[in-house]
Amino acid sequence: MVQYDGRQLDIREQNRAVERVLEATENPRHQYLLKSYLRHRYLESAGRFEEIFAPEMTVEHPVYRFNLIGQPAAKLEGREQVEALYRHWTETDQCVFYVEDEIVSVGDHLIVGRGIGYQQTLGSVLVEGGVDADADAMYLMRSQIAMIWPYDDQCRLIGEDVWEFDDAGRDLIKLDPPDVLTARQAGELLAPLIEELPAFDDSLLPAAAATA
Repeated sequence: MVQYDGRQLDIREQNRAVERVLEATENPRHQYLLKSYLRHRYLESAGRFEEIFAPEMTVEHPVYRFNLIGQPAAKLEGREQVEALYRHWTETDQCVFYVEDEIVSVGDHLIVGRGIGYQQTLGSVLVEGGVDADADAMYLMRSQIAMIWPYDDQCRLIGEDVWEFDDAGRDLIKLDPPDVLTARQAGELLAPLIEELPAFDDSLLPAAAATA
C-alpha cells in the first residue's frame, strides 16, 4: 500500500463507492450495469484488458474521449485504438489506479462517477508532456476526475467520457521503487474481487425496449 498525506492507498479499495451503490440498488438492470462496471474497472487495473472486450461487456466499436487539464482533448475510436491504450498501460504498469472520495450514480443507459483518482504514471511520459519530473521514476498522478460511461440496451459499454474538471488538489507523488505496483502484482491482489457477469436476458432490457 502507498502512503499519501497520512492515508494509505490500497488498490483493493478502488471500487468501494461502486460496491456501496450496488448493495443499495434494487433495480435488476441497474444491478447488472454496476456489476459490469465493477468487473471492467477491476479487469483494467489487473492488466486483464482483453476480457473487457467480451461481447457481453463492450460494443464492437467503443468510443473513448479524454479531456485532461494541460493536454489536448483525445478521442479513441474502435477496439483497436482502445485496446492499444490498455495494452500500453499494462505493459508499462500504468494500469494501476487508486480512487477515493468517489460518488457514483446509475441509470438505465449510463453510469456517472466523480472522485479523486491516482494513476501510476511514468516519469518519462510526464517529461514528454513538459513536466519537470525524473524520467526514470514512477509517479502517482492525482486528479479530480468525472466520468460518464454510456451503455446500450443490452448493458454493453458504448464508451467512456472522462474529464478532469478542476486542478485543485492536483499533485504528483514520486514513488519509491518498493511502492511501485506492477500489473502482475495488481492482478494477483485483484483476482479474488473479479466476478463473472451473470447471464443477460430480456428481463434486464430497459422498459421501453422490453415493450417494443
